[in-house]
Amino acid sequence: MIKNSEIIEAYNFRHACKIFDKEKKISEADFETILETARLSPSSFGFEPWKFLVVQNRELREKLKTITWGAQNTLPTASHFVVILARKTKDMKYDSDYISHIMRDVHHIPQEMANMRRAKYQEFQENDFKLLESERAMFDWATKQTYIALSSMMTTAAMLGVDSCPVEGFVASEMESLMQEEFAIDSEEFGVAVMVAFGYRVDAQKEKTRQAQKDIVEWFK
Repeated sequence: MIKNSEIIEAYNFRHACKIFDKEKKISEADFETILETARLSPSSFGFEPWKFLVVQNRELREKLKTITWGAQNTLPTASHFVVILARKTKDMKYDSDYISHIMRDVHHIPQEMANMRRAKYQEFQENDFKLLESERAMFDWATKQTYIALSSMMTTAAMLGVDSCPVEGFVASEMESLMQEEFAIDSEEFGVAVMVAFGYRVDAQKEKTRQAQKDIVEWFK
C-alpha cells in the first residue's frame, strides 16, 4: 500500500499548472489510469452524473480557447485536455430512463429493490434537497459530484508525476452552444461542469500555501 508520506508528497507536488511543456506527452498507460480513477469515483446514489470529453484535436482546442478565458495558456500546451460534463434534469430526475438504465444495466438491481431505491431517490430530490425546484438546482447538484471525479483525476496525476490545472473560466452559454455544434452534445442532457488540463510543468512551482490544520478542523469527541 502507498505510504502516508507518499500521499502528502503527491499533494504537495500538485498545483494549478498554468503552462505546460508542449513537447512532453503523458503516456497512454498513465492517462488511462487517470481516466479510470474518474470512472471509479463515488457519486450520489451511484448514478454517475458525468461524461468526459478528451479533446486532443487542435482545431477544437482553438475553438474552446475563444470562450475559455481560464485556459489561454493550458489549451495550447497541455498533453491532454478534458471537458467534464454534468447531466441535467432530463437524465437525473428520479423517473428518467437514464436512472432506470443505471439501476438495471449497471447496478443489476432486482426490480423490487430498484423501485424502493427510486422512491427514496424521489424523496431525496423532492424534499431533502429540493432539487426539482429549478433546472439550475439539479445541474448544480450534478456538477458538485463531477468535482469528486475531478479531484480523483488530479490526485492520481500528481501521484504519477503528472501536472494538472482545473478550469472554470469559461462563458457557460457559449460553451453550451459549442458543445452542440462541434461535439454533438445534447444540451437537454448535458452542460459543461468544469474542465481540466494535464501535462508536465515548464516552470518550478511556488511553495504551497494553506491555512494551518488547526484553523480549519474542529474535533467533537
